Amino acid sequence: MSQPNAPLIGAGTTRRATRESLSSAAARKVERPAPLRQAVYEALLDLIVNRTLKPGQHLVEVELAEHLGVSRQPVREALQRLQTEGWVDLRPAQGAFVHTPTDEEADQLLAVRNVLETYSARLAAEHATEEDVEQLRKLQGEGVAALKAKDAERVVAANAALHSFITRLSGNTVLAEMIATVDRRVRWYYAPLALTRGKDAWTEHAEIIDAIVEGRPDEAARLMDAHTERTRAAYHEHLDATRVK
Repeated sequence: MSQPNAPLIGAGTTRRATRESLSSAAARKVERPAPLRQAVYEALLDLIVNRTLKPGQHLVEVELAEHLGVSRQPVREALQRLQTEGWVDLRPAQGAFVHTPTDEEADQLLAVRNVLETYSARLAAEHATEEDVEQLRKLQGEGVAALKAKDAERVVAANAALHSFITRLSGNTVLAEMIATVDRRVRWYYAPLALTRGKDAWTEHAEIIDAIVEGRPDEAARLMDAHTERTRAAYHEHLDATRVK
């Protein structure tokens, strides 16, 4: 990565790509009351997760700083942290780039998600109350509405909210913490599938909810296992289709 006083290295096309990506998203100025470096980190991570900044895209510090309304120093610090966590690749004499996940990385994460969420659905079916049922239906309705509106970002958010609530219903704090550690990466992988997989995914969600509501833990677990496996398969199909293009 460039030194503080060194000029940024990047072709004009990569600078334009970053500028265009950011200009197409609503400007997000960082609020000062929060620790600045944390706020900048969270803002950049959100831009990566929702794919405003796409895998492989060159990250130009000055453009990011301008978009967030901060100096380059906290952006530089945030990029270093994101690199440590595997969201960004820092290349000598080239700069920072959004990480492009390998097939193996994605497969391993989605496999872990399958195990955790299958167990979560089983426990949720054993603990759900009438009030929980109402919230499950509400979250399902939000996802279906977002899908009808063809709002991919809203679909991703609704999907994450529903799965998160099912995890909370499990009553297992350790399980919830483990799922939370993979949540953002799951959303990152799911984003390009949100609309194409959407109809099937939300039909599957409805079936899972029915099993939870009816107190059928074995069925809830079976349905969640099938649901997460189909999402994993859909992700690989998406990658294959992208490569063909």
